[in-house]
Amino acid sequence: METGPESRMKNENEVTTVDAPVRQPPVAEGPSTPVLETRALSKRFGELEAVADLDLRVGPSETYCLLGPNGAGKTTTIHLFLGFLSPTSGSVHVMGLDVADEPLKSKRHLAYVPEQVMLYRNLSGLENLAYFAALGGKESLSPDRLTGILVEAGLQKEAIHSRVSEYSKGMRQKVGIAIAIAKEADALLLDEPTSGLDPKASNEFSELLERLKERNVAVLMATHDLFRAKESGTRIGIMRYGRLVAEMTTDEIGHVDLERIYLDHMHD
Repeated sequence: METGPESRMKNENEVTTVDAPVRQPPVAEGPSTPVLETRALSKRFGELEAVADLDLRVGPSETYCLLGPNGAGKTTTIHLFLGFLSPTSGSVHVMGLDVADEPLKSKRHLAYVPEQVMLYRNLSGLENLAYFAALGGKESLSPDRLTGILVEAGLQKEAIHSRVSEYSKGMRQKVGIAIAIAKEADALLLDEPTSGLDPKASNEFSELLERLKERNVAVLMATHDLFRAKESGTRIGIMRYGRLVAEMTTDEIGHVDLERIYLDHMHD
């Protein structure tokens, strides 16, 4: 998803806890043909190394959740995939395309839902979807098809023709997902998508991600929400100071162990 009119904008084998040592699950090797990939990626802002030597791979139908505190490098990583930033060293690839060499082609495969989805407030959800779908080359989609996409994304039928200014954050997020569906994107980039959502809306968002898996969409989600990462993700990476310090598959770890591993890596 393109940003809207209002704003254009390694691994460790063991971890310990206070109570007892906990062995971290084996590092997931990741897909053989990734939709999203970074190779020895680094990004510096002066003396600050925001991303450091990052190797990351996300394949079709995977939901990869990047956990970490503010300043860990999660949003910077997403912006590097989008081409908003250029790498200091290393490379970023979307469907095998080097983002630095082919920025326009790589963007055609991506949809982006930021923490605050920027839409035209005086237009309805349907009108916003039609506009952004046309920007993505899908201007031929009929109103009925666009309506069906909004329903598929979980937006209530009675809200489809209402102005976006009347929408809750969760409803705007659903329009963002609808734009990704309409664009037929191969990868969806999410930056703190459940921040500020109530439990019901957050759970509905996880259900949307499950439907995207069925479409073979690769999802990279930056989040602080450990519970949602475990529930929605297929793999989890923990970042700190720009580095990927741990990586695991969600089917090999429980909620309690994930919290312990995360907190262990947050200690200096």
